[in-house]
Amino acid sequence: MILTVTLNTALDITYRVRSLTPHASHRVSEVTERPGGKGLNVARVLAALGHEVTVTGFTGGATGRVVQEKLAAVPGVADALVPVAGATRRTIAVVDDRTGDTTQLNEPGPTVTPLEWSAFQDAYVDLLHGVSAVALCGSLPPGVPVGAYAGLVRTARAAGVPVLLDTSGEPLRRGVAARPDIIKPNADELAELTGSHEPLRATQDARRRGAGAVVASLGPEGLLAATREGRWRATPPSPLRGNPTGAGDSAVAGLLSALVEHLPWPDRLTRATALSTATVAAPAAGEFDRGVYEELLGRVSVSGEVSAA
Repeated sequence: MILTVTLNTALDITYRVRSLTPHASHRVSEVTERPGGKGLNVARVLAALGHEVTVTGFTGGATGRVVQEKLAAVPGVADALVPVAGATRRTIAVVDDRTGDTTQLNEPGPTVTPLEWSAFQDAYVDLLHGVSAVALCGSLPPGVPVGAYAGLVRTARAAGVPVLLDTSGEPLRRGVAARPDIIKPNADELAELTGSHEPLRATQDARRRGAGAVVASLGPEGLLAATREGRWRATPPSPLRGNPTGAGDSAVAGLLSALVEHLPWPDRLTRATALSTATVAAPAAGEFDRGVYEELLGRVSVSGEVSAA
């Protein structure tokens, strides 16, 4: 079983409009709602790949109840969210059908009290029993300490559970120092962490800061990985137009699923790249186009070198 942690869960709402024009009124052609936040997106993709997943984090208010109702309809995903007094946030994605561009609006999330944070930490320790891997994903809601992910990484490592960290800013900087097995920043997050805008140099620097492996998302250019076993670049055959929201979460799902299946790094990167690209072709975050994914598995290019023993 895989555990995903989403401290700042959300109800993801996607609007599609013919053409998004500032200062204008728009008729929405389609509305979709999904349980959201990065870890919930990861969980939905993992479940679609056939893995059993438990999700935890915070939930509260009427929006939180909607998130849990929709989670209950997802096969293979178990709900272990921890209640809080505040209301779960909403995220709004507006997709411009003419250009394929997406405009994202993210609410901040509920304020978590010290007692609620303590209750979550106790629940997290219990959930780690029997887990094959854990993903710590996304932003921190107000009230949660900035070093929260560092503590959760250390707890997972003490339990012998491999841990992947996917966050940004100061939570990422502190989390890396706790020595997670994998981090998955995008190019901007990696540059902010290391001060380098050259991806290869930045991935190596992030490893020196404590990460066991660094897999950087380079958008339509694929993934770059620096690991103990070697360095690789995975590239899709061509970029796809569509909604990129959730593509990085699908990459995390690919990395986690391949990790627990004990696949070598080139195969992990192939799966993660194919899933990420296939997510761009799907209508909503936390989903992927299975036909595109299966077609891409044989077309992703992986190049690199194995480290000397």
